[in-house]
Parts: sequence; structure tokens; C-alpha cells
Amino acid sequence: MAGTSLLEAPELAAARIDARASGENFPVVSVLAPRWARPHLRAIYGFARLVDNLGDEAEGDRAALLDELERELEGAPRSEVMQRLHASIAERSLPREPFSRLIEANRIDQRRSRYESWADVREYCTYSADPVGRLVLAVYGRGEEHDLVAMSDSVCTGLQLVNFLQDPPRDLALGRVYLPQESLRRFGVEDADLAGPLTEPIAALLHYEAARARALLVAGLPLKRALGGRIGMSVALYARGGLAALDALDRAGWDVFSSRPAPSRWTFSRLAVAELVRR
Repeated sequence: MAGTSLLEAPELAAARIDARASGENFPVVSVLAPRWARPHLRAIYGFARLVDNLGDEAEGDRAALLDELERELEGAPRSEVMQRLHASIAERSLPREPFSRLIEANRIDQRRSRYESWADVREYCTYSADPVGRLVLAVYGRGEEHDLVAMSDSVCTGLQLVNFLQDPPRDLALGRVYLPQESLRRFGVEDADLAGPLTEPIAALLHYEAARARALLVAGLPLKRALGGRIGMSVALYARGGLAALDALDRAGWDVFSSRPAPSRWTFSRLAVAELVRR
């Protein structure tokens, strides 16, 4: 993206979003959502992917690109992704603060690369993960209910931690380590070890952090009953998908270096059917 203007960068990053979405499990997860909600959920997903693309992949001044995107969030939309987002913001009265927090998460990534404690990681997740769940609740008009927000935050933080467990070598290649430094020291793992290969201390570290992620995801499962209907089923499927990802990691023996262990689209489809049966 060298030589790209700030105005062109969001469009170029957005060109990869729909293709990436089709290759991930988001379409399977969103199929349980009410039909009217799906365009809004895709608009939120598209924005989140766009922010990540600019924060992780853009060449040049990423901070300036993120600043430009925030101005576009507050002002007139120019890229297709932002036009769809503004339409959803207007139609569902979505708050802008969670979108700004997602941008801030990527600003944090430009200036911070290590986290000492789980509390530090959890604080980061209030920018990088929790806003997505709060926006999903807002789509359904439930964003002001504190009990639901707390459960949503638990699921989103759990999912973020699952991603950290799947991606240590990728994150290290970007210059970042999201797993707590105190946990690395506990198991005798150095930052550089996260490039691979798999060792017993690394497997023990990932297994330890996975227990934390699993507890967070399970704590959010009552969202299904609290929200009810297709909305509850679709939200529960995100948590079920995170748990399935942890199972995939466990089956792979925590080897995140040979491949990226993750549930298949077939697994997500089976989980969706299971949610329908549970209903």
C-alpha cells in the first residue's frame, strides 16, 4: 500500500473484507440471526476487519490512517464499508463510542507490544473485543441492559483470548505478545519461543490460558436464554464456536506452529443445528 493516500487506504483494505468473511465462519454464525439484523451485523464485522487491516497491514503512517478513519466515522462516509456502517448506525441508533474504542485498540497496538498481567490483557480487550458484543446488543435494542452487557463482555474477551492462543507466531511476527508476561514466566517461556517449535512449556502455557478463556465463554452462555429466540441462539453460537476452537487446540496438542487449529465450517454448521435442536 506504499504511496496510497489516506482516502484510498480504507477502500483498498475493504477490498479484502468480503473475501475474508466468506472464508471464515462469520456467515455460518450469522445465519441464525434474524434476517433483518444480518446486514447490520455484517456492517459491524466489516468495520472491525477494516480497522484491523489498517492497524496490522497498512504501510506508512498507520496512526494517521486510523485518525482518518475516525474522522470518517464522525463525518461523511466515503468508502463502501463506511457507507454501510453509517446506514446501520442511523437505522439502529448505534452508539459511536464502541467503534471509537475499536480504533483505539489498534492505536494501542502501534505503541504497546507486551502485557505484564492478565489484568492488563483484560483492559486491552475492553478496546479490542468487548465493543463488538456491545454493538451486537445495540443492534437488537438491548445495549443498555447491564447484565447482558456483562455476559457479552465475557464472551467477547473469551473469544479474543482464543485468538491469542491460536496466533502466537503470527502476533510475534507483528512484534506483539498478547499472552501475559507473568504467565510466560510461570511456565519458563521466552517471547522468542512463541515463534516455535512446540515445546512442553509452551503447551502448558497455552493449556493454562485456555482454561481462562473457557471459563469466560461458559459464563456468557446464559445470553441465549436472556435474549431468547433466534437472537439468543445466534449470540450463543459465538460462544459455542469459541469453545469449539479450544477443543480444536486441545486435539492438536496445542501445536499452533504446524497449522492454526480452528473449528471447520462444518463444525459451525453442526453447532448451529444443535442450537436449533436445543431450542
